Amino acid sequence: MKSNKVTNISDMKLMFHRNERPIYFISATNFNLLGLDRWVNRFKYINYIDCFDGRHPNVFVPNESPHDEFESIEDITNYLLQHKDVIDTIERRGGNPVATFLMFDEKTEELCKEIGLDIWFPPAKLRQRCDNKMETVRIGNKAGVPSVPNALEKVDSYESLRKICDRAGLGHDLVIQSAFGDSGHTTFFIANEDDFNKHKDEIVNDPEVKIMKRINCRGATLEACATQSGTVVGPLLTEVVGAKELTPYKGGWCGNEVFPGAWPEGVRLKARAMAETFGNQLLEEGYRGYFDVDFLIDQDDGEVYLGELNPRICGASPMTNHAAFAYADAPLFMFHLLEFSGVPFDLNVREMNDRWAQRHFIDDWSQVVIKHTDTNIDQVTHAPATGIYRMAEDGTVGYGRFDYERRAVETEREAFFLRITGPGDYRYEGADLGILITRGRTMDDNFHLNLRARDWIRGIKKHYAAKPLVTTQHEAVPEPGSFKIL
Repeated sequence: MKSNKVTNISDMKLMFHRNERPIYFISATNFNLLGLDRWVNRFKYINYIDCFDGRHPNVFVPNESPHDEFESIEDITNYLLQHKDVIDTIERRGGNPVATFLMFDEKTEELCKEIGLDIWFPPAKLRQRCDNKMETVRIGNKAGVPSVPNALEKVDSYESLRKICDRAGLGHDLVIQSAFGDSGHTTFFIANEDDFNKHKDEIVNDPEVKIMKRINCRGATLEACATQSGTVVGPLLTEVVGAKELTPYKGGWCGNEVFPGAWPEGVRLKARAMAETFGNQLLEEGYRGYFDVDFLIDQDDGEVYLGELNPRICGASPMTNHAAFAYADAPLFMFHLLEFSGVPFDLNVREMNDRWAQRHFIDDWSQVVIKHTDTNIDQVTHAPATGIYRMAEDGTVGYGRFDYERRAVETEREAFFLRITGPGDYRYEGADLGILITRGRTMDDNFHLNLRARDWIRGIKKHYAAKPLVTTQHEAVPEPGSFKIL
């Protein structure tokens, strides 16, 4: 890359247009950074799942080789980094390569060092510290970004929980969260001793939990990027949570919407300001680059509270990086790449944030993650291909054509489907079937899936066919996955 100082968006776009350093996104799929290869020269995806049947020009999927059962996204990342075909591909392309990930750990860092890959993220140890829900509260407190009234303490019993809540003035209608884990699995709603006993083992075995007063809230999420020029802030998104048509997990994330009227103007601007302040505090903590922060908006008084921190890209990233501001200027993740590139820059982040806060920099898009919601386990014999689908007037859904670009969607009667579970794969409760991205909204004003969304979900699921799982005495029934790949 040229070492000329970057002082504006045009400089940055030109720099990445001329980039000759190979940059890889190594993960289960390319979903989280879908389309970034259009903006960054020599950007490639190395993935475990071939969502595109070999037709995406910038996706490399090695032939599967023997491996231990995956228990995390990090396991998939590390499997890929040890795969001979992956190592050979990186070596052949040469050029002082760079790696980016959805999730990685200290083993990943060792593997990258062995094969000469630079990692353009903060260290795994720092990311893990910031990812701790207790640490998020503490970082927010330092920044003056408040969380829902809470106590961070060890809980030994229901009696000790009540004492903690009485001391902190939290009442006894509570939400308890573990330090790590997906909210659909590690968030517990406790109103009485029976509720507590259902989750007692998870709660009392933690050295510390987050105990929150339960409020009447809606969830929102916002992605930002902490840079040496300040924190660049994306749009505030709604969250699709716990929809029974999409996920078997109550409280589990299963999609997002972005549109200008998603939140009252005061809420939207306050959340943006809080994210910027929080990002600047992350810089003080030593963290830099891309992050996602969840907010809880109290429906009774409109107060905005800090929720969770994801110190990385996440499931909302495709919405953020394809919003109108990204096409007007640049995707948010490009600021992350700039931060780690070593190229000197001095951008007017205040001007960008003020401009992107204007409503016309936000357009209407939605995405939903479609999971297998039944409790059976079967094997897929036919699956819908990735591409553009169309909805007829009667709500039926048909395949239109192959594509790997979501911007090919022209109307609300079209959608881009990214297939995750394909022929030969097993369907089990919670398995990710695929992601559907469409123009317009998928929820009504009460945050329930609207009719169009339900038609799309039913329509896509009807394109799946499967056979019952039959095993011999020498074969084991596959265990359902315990983690999300998105």
